[in-house]
Amino acid sequence: MAARTTESMHAEATGLDARPPNDILKILLQAQIEAAMAVRHALPAIVQAAELAAASLSSGGRLIYAGAGSSGLMAMADALELPGTFGIPHDRIAILFAGGMDGLTEFTGGPEDDSGLARREVVTLSPIPKDCVIATTASGSTPYAVAALEAARLAGARTIGIANNEAAPLFDYADVPVLLPTPPEVVAGSTRMGAGTAQKIALNLLSTLMAIQLGHVHDGYMVNLRADNLKLRDRAVRIVAAIAGCSTEDAGIWLDKADGSIKSAVLLAAGASDKAAAENMLDNAGQYLRAALSKIKGNTDSVYPALEAPQTGRKK
Repeated sequence: MAARTTESMHAEATGLDARPPNDILKILLQAQIEAAMAVRHALPAIVQAAELAAASLSSGGRLIYAGAGSSGLMAMADALELPGTFGIPHDRIAILFAGGMDGLTEFTGGPEDDSGLARREVVTLSPIPKDCVIATTASGSTPYAVAALEAARLAGARTIGIANNEAAPLFDYADVPVLLPTPPEVVAGSTRMGAGTAQKIALNLLSTLMAIQLGHVHDGYMVNLRADNLKLRDRAVRIVAAIAGCSTEDAGIWLDKADGSIKSAVLLAAGASDKAAAENMLDNAGQYLRAALSKIKGNTDSVYPALEAPQTGRKK
C-alpha cells in the first residue's frame, strides 16, 4: 500500500500549539476547505457510484452502509437521513457500524479491527446481487470496512468503496472505488477533520444524485419527502403550491386528497381525476413527476430513460 497521506504531517503543523488561537483556526479552516475541494477529483467516480446505488434501489435491492469510527459516523448520518428526505423505505436501508449502536456511546477503537465481526454481520444481512454495499474508511485499510466489502462482494452484491488514500486495500473489493485525495491532516491522523469532511460531502453528493435519478427530486424540490411533523407538512404544502402554481390553501387540500404524497398532489392539481389515477401515472412514468406531468400536458415524449444497472467492470 502507498504511503498514507492521512498519517502524514501537514506543512503548517510545526509549532501549531504555540500559535495564537485565531491563527490556529485559520489553518484548520483552510485545511477543511482544501479537503472539501479534493472531492472534485472524485466526481466521475461518484457519478458511477450513484448510478450503481440507484439501480439497486430501483430493482428492489437495499443500500447497505458499512464503516467504523469517524468514517462510520459519516456513513450512518447519510443513511439515517434518506427515508425522511427522499422517502426511501426504512427496510431498504441497512447500517453496519463497528461496535454496533452501543459503540456510539463508548466509541472505542477495538471493533474496527474485527474483520470476523464484519463478515458475520454482512452474512446476517444475507446480501443479494440487487443490493449495494457502501464501505467507508479514511485509511482505506480498516479491517472492519475492508472485510465487510469483501464479504459483500463474495455474496454477489454491488460494492462501492470510499477512502482517502491511494492504493487502498478497500478498493480491491469495490466495483466503484471512490478516492478522495485529501491533504495531510493538520493534526496528523485525526481523520474526523479533513478526511471526514470530504467523506461527508462525497456521501451527500452520491445519495442526492441517486435520489434525483430515482425521481425523488423535481427542480430543487424533494418531492418524495416523508412529512411526519408540522415543519415537513408545511414544506410539503409549499412544494405542491410552487410546482402546481396554486395557493397554499389549495395545495393543502390536494395533499390531503393524495394522502400526503407530494407527487400525487401535484398531479391532482394538474388535472388527474383521483389519487389512483395519479399513482398510475407515476408508475407508468417510472415515478418521475416531470414525465407524468408531461402526459397530462399532452407531451408523450419520455424525459427520463429507465434505470439500468451500469457496467462495473468487476474483476473476475
